[in-house]
Amino acid sequence: MNPDDVVLNFTPGTLVILNVVLALIMLGVALDTTVDDFKVVARKPKPMIIAIIAQLLVLPAVTFGLTFLLPVTASMALGMILVACCPPGNISQVLTHRSGGNVALSVSMTAVSNLLYIVALPFSIAFWGSLRADTRELLTAVSLNGWQMLLEILLIIGLPFAVGLTLRHRLPGLAVKVQPFVKWFSLLALLGFIAAALAGNWTYFVAFLGVILLAVTIHDAVALAIGWSTAAVGGLGTRERKAMTFEVGIRNAGLGLGLVFTFFGGLGGMAIVAGWWGIWDIIAGLVVATLWARHTRARTGSAKGDATRHAVPEAAAS
Repeated sequence: MNPDDVVLNFTPGTLVILNVVLALIMLGVALDTTVDDFKVVARKPKPMIIAIIAQLLVLPAVTFGLTFLLPVTASMALGMILVACCPPGNISQVLTHRSGGNVALSVSMTAVSNLLYIVALPFSIAFWGSLRADTRELLTAVSLNGWQMLLEILLIIGLPFAVGLTLRHRLPGLAVKVQPFVKWFSLLALLGFIAAALAGNWTYFVAFLGVILLAVTIHDAVALAIGWSTAAVGGLGTRERKAMTFEVGIRNAGLGLGLVFTFFGGLGGMAIVAGWWGIWDIIAGLVVATLWARHTRARTGSAKGDATRHAVPEAAAS
């Protein structure tokens, strides 16, 4: 059985539900975003510049190289590229907080990154996917249209993001009350959808279990490492490195799964990679954040490390 020839079972109604869930996720991100989050980036642009380089250039380039090193098929390779080209997941802020990282910086980076990815995502997938002959054939077979994907993304993540920003600006009290419900409901709904998709196609998942676990585990670890290393090379402080680690290492694989069903007809290898990524990066992120907080607390007496002792403002980046 070749995953490049497998198409996962899904219905148009299921796709609508997934798109609604993805829209709610972006609405939740926007409801938690204020004008001040963008001002932080304007005042301290260095961390944001490093984050954009790490996400839009380094992660896709390294992922492209990994597709040649790992024993993956064309559709799995394209799935890895797709995930690498997706925007950061909003759970990165939760993990940053759990690890003792700079939450304000994480929120600011997520807000700006999601805004940029509305335009960058479709063209990034088309560019990196076209560099391999076999993945380029898949893109040709589905007649991927970057502008059509851009329109779809504008509807799925751009419009809800704009609505959320507007509500937060005009009705901040309502936004603060609604945001936690929207955030956690959409996250649980996404996890439920991914679990249901894997269960409904369990035969295919089990058939490719070994290579999928290997590819996703290594890919996710590399993504987290890229976040930390680029922050370290950029000279950012410990708390900023924690924020950058999860900003780069946690991707919105749920959005990627939606794009697989919308533009790639539920192509097996792509869908299984994106689906398992959506579950595994949360598990791996929670483990890393918990161990990191314990290590920092044991060394400095606080999960936030030296920054707490010196009373450095959370929004400031090194």
